[in-house]
Amino acid sequence: MRDYRAENIRNVVLLSHTGAGKTSLAEASLYDCGVITRLGRVDDGNTTSDYDLDEIRRQSSINLSVLPLEWKGSKVNIIDTPGYADFIGEVRAALRVADAAVIVVCAVSGVEVGTEQVWSYSDEVGLPRLIFVNKIDREHADFYKTVAQIQAKFGRKCIPLQLPIGSQDSFAGAVDLLTGTSSPLEGEVEPFRERLVEAVAEADDDLATKYLEGEELTEDELRSGLRAGVISGAIAPILVGTALNNKGISELLDAICQYLPSPKDRGKIMAQDPNTEQEVAIEPEEEGPLSVFVFKTSADPYVGKLSYFRVYSGTLRSDSNVWNASKGRAERIGQLYTIRGKAQEPTAQVSAGDLGAVGKLAETGTGDTLCTQARPLAFAPISFPIPSLSVAVHPKTKADVDKLGTALSRLSEEDPSLSVRREPDTGEIILCGLGEAHLEVAVERMRRKLGVDADLELPKIPYKETITTTTKAEYKHKKQTGGHGQYGHVFLELEPLSRGTGYEFADKVVGGAIPKNYIPGVEKGVHEALQEGVVAGYPVVDIKITLYDGSYHPVDSSDISFKIAGAHALRKRVAQAQPVLLEPVMNVRITTPEDFTGDVIGDLNGKRARILGMNPQNGSNLVEAQVPLSEMLRYATELRSMTQARGSFTMEFSHYEEVPPQITQRIIAEFKK
Repeated sequence: MRDYRAENIRNVVLLSHTGAGKTSLAEASLYDCGVITRLGRVDDGNTTSDYDLDEIRRQSSINLSVLPLEWKGSKVNIIDTPGYADFIGEVRAALRVADAAVIVVCAVSGVEVGTEQVWSYSDEVGLPRLIFVNKIDREHADFYKTVAQIQAKFGRKCIPLQLPIGSQDSFAGAVDLLTGTSSPLEGEVEPFRERLVEAVAEADDDLATKYLEGEELTEDELRSGLRAGVISGAIAPILVGTALNNKGISELLDAICQYLPSPKDRGKIMAQDPNTEQEVAIEPEEEGPLSVFVFKTSADPYVGKLSYFRVYSGTLRSDSNVWNASKGRAERIGQLYTIRGKAQEPTAQVSAGDLGAVGKLAETGTGDTLCTQARPLAFAPISFPIPSLSVAVHPKTKADVDKLGTALSRLSEEDPSLSVRREPDTGEIILCGLGEAHLEVAVERMRRKLGVDADLELPKIPYKETITTTTKAEYKHKKQTGGHGQYGHVFLELEPLSRGTGYEFADKVVGGAIPKNYIPGVEKGVHEALQEGVVAGYPVVDIKITLYDGSYHPVDSSDISFKIAGAHALRKRVAQAQPVLLEPVMNVRITTPEDFTGDVIGDLNGKRARILGMNPQNGSNLVEAQVPLSEMLRYATELRSMTQARGSFTMEFSHYEEVPPQITQRIIAEFKK
């Protein structure tokens, strides 16, 4: 594939609700351009885009896929993305480097929740867009009903550019409203064409004047005006076709090249000089200073780590040296590739506005900026969604234990919407993701690519224990075994502290009852005993232990003797200090559409939540509450079901508080079992 200048490149992301046909649309586009010689099918697992084994097995996209093609003098970089909400991290990465979007809507299902979400994401980053009504040849397909839904949800700026000729099994093509006055739909075309012309005129002051004065707009004026309206976001043209049977795809490619912006049209992008922290405007010039943004990292079986990038200015060349401004380190660039699905075509260079890939970068990860050391530039990182579902990862075999940490680290490097941490109170390794499918795919990928197998379970709750009354304890450790024996004798006072204080140890021994050199041994024994509570084996917190008296033996006393005495004294009396179980309580912020607010609050009440407030927010409600962590382990899945996938939430630790007696009894029973 030859090099293209920025004005002849289109970077287009395909977005939709899952199952609307993005991958089939990408496949048909590649076929029409002559890149592939036969059409693959998602159901058959042989499409160019969905090549990963998990995608083939699930018959659904999991990863973004870059699919460059050439069409009538332009290079179109299609970025196919997953439609399922669990893999929204891939969508976020694709949106970051796209200049425009094609929103795919099923003519049978109409506007679905995923359609609304990707429209919102496009709004957030200000992407111009086309809408493609797909599957018009299916039973129950209805173009006009779908258009009405689109306009009701997204506004009157969504205007048909085409009308279908026939529908369902009689679909025979589409009429372009700018040229199709003589067509089988002549009687239907005029009112739709008039609305399109009005929309184009409204988006351009000169055309508006001419239109209002009653002059006829030429086809060239309409097309240039439509392009300006699309690029400004004032118009979102609606096209129609069927990807699976490859009708309307060539016309869509024409529209992409005619109406969607090139990197030149999108203009400058802002970066930051990491040395001065000043904002710098980057123009998409091939001869400008180098600035490259890495938007995806994946594990490739042939080249190892594969980094996908977009060149924003300058030209990146194979076998060159660059500067990673995000890490402040030099990076060696090896062979560059043009990527199409899993195929890698070596290329000598990638210029401003274009996408490419490179293998085996030592220092660079997703979100990093590559440039020259003489002119360092750093783009803002990608805003990935916060993981909302956590599972404990348990290695299946002893061999997996040693490799698990490294494997999980590589997973999170490849997919930044995953996070990994160790829970210190339970000792479990916790993997956090966006949903059950996301986590299942991650572990399957770890098994298949990295050779590490693991089971997923709900995490243990890091309960703690405390005391509620003051008590005193005495313990004398005395053991004679011939020669030097063991002797340690301590008196302790146990007091409850306010919630969240932790643990305090005080020495109030007077008169040398216990020599100073043995007191650290007492403290060590007490501290170790606190890790195993008496209620259900959880650590004891919010307690003050005061060593106030004791005795020693000049020959038999030792550090270990006083350590044993301290531990036994504590264990002996904690049970008599009215111990209770504590549970972690989380601050939860839930965003839900108004229609589902009642269900969400009712569900929270059933989870022992304390509702703190509710505030309207752009057609939704923000519900703030405090909820025990034990009630929130599967909340990501539950909220998605409750709100038809329209709700979202964030959660962070707030404090510990006492577990209700009936729940304490259940936890104790499970502990004893």
